[in-house]
Amino acid sequence: METRGEFGSDRNGPLPPGDTGGLLLSLRRDRPGALLAGLRRVTGLRAARSADFDAIRRHGTAASTIARLDHDGILLFDALGVAVVDAGALGADPDRRVALHAAAHADEGRIVATEPEQYLRALGATGAGEGTPQPDLQAMTWGLQLTRAWQSPASGAGVRVAMLDTGFDVGHPDFAGRTIEASSFVPGSPVHDRHGHGTHTTGTACGPRQPRGTARRYGIACDATVLVGKVLNDAGWCEEGWVLAGMDWALRHGADLISLSLGWHVGPGEAFKQAFEQAGAAALDAGCLVIAAAGNDGDAPVYRPANCPSIFAVGALDNAQERADFSCLGLNAGGGEVDIAGPGVGVYSSAPMPERYRLMQGTSMATPHVTGCAALWAENHGLRGRPLWEKMRHWAKPLRQPATAVGAGLVQAPW
Repeated sequence: METRGEFGSDRNGPLPPGDTGGLLLSLRRDRPGALLAGLRRVTGLRAARSADFDAIRRHGTAASTIARLDHDGILLFDALGVAVVDAGALGADPDRRVALHAAAHADEGRIVATEPEQYLRALGATGAGEGTPQPDLQAMTWGLQLTRAWQSPASGAGVRVAMLDTGFDVGHPDFAGRTIEASSFVPGSPVHDRHGHGTHTTGTACGPRQPRGTARRYGIACDATVLVGKVLNDAGWCEEGWVLAGMDWALRHGADLISLSLGWHVGPGEAFKQAFEQAGAAALDAGCLVIAAAGNDGDAPVYRPANCPSIFAVGALDNAQERADFSCLGLNAGGGEVDIAGPGVGVYSSAPMPERYRLMQGTSMATPHVTGCAALWAENHGLRGRPLWEKMRHWAKPLRQPATAVGAGLVQAPW
């Protein structure tokens, strides 16, 4: 197993209040080299391209290089057409922020949008859910039963699935011998999962067909290649730039699917983030589907970044195939819809050792059910990107609840 990319200082304390102080820049994607030169010129800041770090990492010096940029520059994510301007760099010279906003309105049109960088967090909680019985059979979980994943002739073979979360327990015995590529984008943190959220979501999406010992089957795409990107820290939160870094890495490493069990609240009528919409659109253009949790705020609107038109938003169901009471609703137009729903209450999956397994609930748990089923469709029908999106909505099981709650319905595997 490959692990890379630990850099910067430790940031695993409580979720800070407010914005990070940094900026997200959505850029024209046709000329990244010219864009980078333009950014240097208008801001006076040092700037680098994410693609450069792969070569640097191969020589073992990425940590010190990225750490130097961390408080003194701009990092352009080539595959996304999005750049992050570090808060430390902007704080040193307030005029630089003015220069960036001015550049957004310049004739060259290099910068499509400037937005404040904010925080996101994991969207799952330990437990089966109040009043929810454990319906799993000895052989498999209820989620695999209702999605019909256990009946599918597909296994995800040949499909590359990027799980961007709190990392993964690299020593979990159920994943021994699996092909897993891993990298951390959390400053000061190795890819190993000390939180548990990432190991759980990865288990649901890509866990084994036959877990070692007597455990029931809980994983869907058991033969998929897993790309683990640690973008949430050990306290379960992150800066948006860490997620964008993980998405960029996943695309540049051939991901067919990107799973995001993370997000944050948006208000009624609040628009999506342009930077994440651009990232989602870039992924679709590259034949990669981004799947994200709709949020756990009950009757509130779908969270960001799932509220982007180019990101597939997932609501949560209980074992009675009813919308979970915590699952957000598609109340905002222009991308804030729920696209599909998956099992999200009392979900049994892998956990960091020595615990090994645990129950969790949330739209975070529904999202990897959809990701795993998407991997089966991708293998079975050769679909990627937008055609995969449409196929999954078409074959979803209709439910009694309105589309604002469950989208097209319960996700189904090909069988």
